[in-house]
Amino acid sequence: MQTGMHTDTERCVRAVRSKDARFDGWFFTAVLTTRIYCRPSCPVVPPKPQNMTFYPSAAACQQAGFRACKRCRPDTSPGSPEWNQRADLTARAMRLIADGVVDREGVPGLAARLGYSARQVERQLLAELGAGPLALARAQRAQTARVLIETTPLPMADVAFAAGFASVRTFNDTVREVFALSPSELRTRAPKHRVAGSTPGTLSLRLPFRTPLNPDNLFGHLAATAVPGVEEWRDGAYRRTLRLPYGHGIVALTPGPDHIGCRLTLSDPRDLTVAISRCRRLLDLDADPTAIDGQLRADPLLAPLVDKAPGRRVPRTVDEAEFAVRAVLGQQVSTAAARTHAARLVTAHGDPVDDPEGGLTHLFPSTAALAAVDPQTLAMPGTRRTTFTTLVAHLADGSVNLGVECDWSETRARLLALPGFGPWTADVIAMRALGDPDAFLPTDLGIRRAAGELGLPSTPAALTTRAAAWRPWRAYAVQYLWATDSHPINFLPV
Repeated sequence: MQTGMHTDTERCVRAVRSKDARFDGWFFTAVLTTRIYCRPSCPVVPPKPQNMTFYPSAAACQQAGFRACKRCRPDTSPGSPEWNQRADLTARAMRLIADGVVDREGVPGLAARLGYSARQVERQLLAELGAGPLALARAQRAQTARVLIETTPLPMADVAFAAGFASVRTFNDTVREVFALSPSELRTRAPKHRVAGSTPGTLSLRLPFRTPLNPDNLFGHLAATAVPGVEEWRDGAYRRTLRLPYGHGIVALTPGPDHIGCRLTLSDPRDLTVAISRCRRLLDLDADPTAIDGQLRADPLLAPLVDKAPGRRVPRTVDEAEFAVRAVLGQQVSTAAARTHAARLVTAHGDPVDDPEGGLTHLFPSTAALAAVDPQTLAMPGTRRTTFTTLVAHLADGSVNLGVECDWSETRARLLALPGFGPWTADVIAMRALGDPDAFLPTDLGIRRAAGELGLPSTPAALTTRAAAWRPWRAYAVQYLWATDSHPINFLPV
């Protein structure tokens, strides 16, 4: 699987004939006779090869005049793994589009964040994805609209504006064009239990992923490090508060065998697209476990770990700045102590929220609020206090940017230039906040201990040399090595 897979017609045809769900999101099949586009795993009888053509994105299919299949719902495929494993212009643009930047700031805002001209961004996306930023954002708006239509009782006008459409007419025209159904017909066809209202402002949906997915370290890590008031594990679900562009939200994420159950309560429905995107990033749901595990399995010392529990994901974050602050709070202290430090900050400086289910009380403090904190009130050693205040000052003034559009290597270098930032802190931020799939932690005590037990080199330099064969998936190798320990982060909470 590689960039431009849609151009390999023979391989795409084989995937369609085998209905291989691993390729969902990598490419889309457009049927010339029916003018419908599908995901590779569509359950219908495959068309003749001469009647198939392949596109790299749903937006490209829609621009070419194809409608979404009503059976396989290709718009609900997992996202392409490429946008999370690459750091080039196209991948950074796609991460920003998924985060709703085009809807909020337009194409000029997208280009400004990337440091390119709007024309350069347009040309690059057209060349690789067959659609420009407006078309890609439009396809995303259509999918958001479908979720709202099928899972909420919101009036259609409210759905239109919540999904990011400028007018109800544009909303109606887009839904008809993409799905070959009117908005009211989509709602009529939806299973009744999905439309039935529950708590006002609460949506229930399913987040798809490529199997296998091992939830143990993923949810175990999030639950074991949860900051009281901001996060909790309750009734088999990880719950947390979200700071969003138009307001705030609370999400409950429940692991399932073929999807993640997602229950969202939003103060403003316009934040739905962003909230879904951030939840997917948090749980690394667009990863390609077949490619990752296949490469790690090639190392005979790692292979038993992969075979024992395949499909490990990297637990990430919904807020990059929050994670960086928490990484500093966790320097040279236990997990429990780090949670205590973070909880004090939350209580003193976080924005309060109302949780209908109780348990969650605050948003994690914004960087602006943390930058205004009196350093003398921080119960930590002086050197770490300096590290903390310097980081939040740089985050608040924008001189350090941890957003989805940032360049991983450049950001890592900027972090290492800050006082108190060593390779471990910079790399754990790169791995869990920036999403670099190749971030590695050779100085981590748990990694060195696991390496020694497995017969791998245990000194940082020698282990880094050995780990070159694991690239570009060293962040996932970290998860498998960590899993050899009995720490609570490696176990799904009971």
